[in-house]
Amino acid sequence: MLAYIRFGYGYGYPGFYLDWTYLLIIAGVVLSLWASAGVKSAFRRFSSVPTIRGFSGAQAAQEILHRSGIYDVRVIHIRGNLNDHYDPRNKTLALSDPVYHSTSVAAVSVAAHECGHAIQHAQNYLPLKIRGSLVPVANFGSAISWPIIIVGIFMGFNRTLITIGIVLFFAVVLFHLVTLPVEFNASARGLRILSGSGMLMGDENIGARKVLRAAALTYVASAAGMILQFLRLLILTRRRDD
Repeated sequence: MLAYIRFGYGYGYPGFYLDWTYLLIIAGVVLSLWASAGVKSAFRRFSSVPTIRGFSGAQAAQEILHRSGIYDVRVIHIRGNLNDHYDPRNKTLALSDPVYHSTSVAAVSVAAHECGHAIQHAQNYLPLKIRGSLVPVANFGSAISWPIIIVGIFMGFNRTLITIGIVLFFAVVLFHLVTLPVEFNASARGLRILSGSGMLMGDENIGARKVLRAAALTYVASAAGMILQFLRLLILTRRRDD
């Protein structure tokens, strides 16, 4: 038998079928791997570049917070690698092993970014508040959306269940989209204070921007991957209707 093509559906031979929508998933994975490799490369490169002023990540964080009028946030050391974060629940800014003690451009840049989140929290930055409100729904949607959709398919393509699953998955996509301005804004705030305070000098500011730009691309790639998954989900459900 000759090979057949179903336009908009897939390509295949007898006993073999390839759904073209898998290309959307592959594209998302490739984007994620590319972004992850980029941030690791940038951090590794500028981890070997010490700052002229000699601020460690922890010292830079304290300086940025104090310059922003924030004195109730604790800067703490945590084990791990690039798992730095700001926790608004207990107002702690956690810096990982390669950041807390290091005086490199990369370490100070990461610390500045996390300080940006603390500043957002102190100033009631609206996108941060929106993202925080989406966390419970996004976590629930991430865990349960696909199981609900699969159950709906096995129940004779139950439209109600599938729609609920799609809505929950969209909440995850929305969370990733709202995350983008939050992360970009945090970097901008931190870099502005680093540059204005003189903690970084000359080309060190260029290096800091490169590190945080690479980190920001991981969030862009993550959001793009979720959008591609959502698009594939819509295509598959629409295909069943047709």
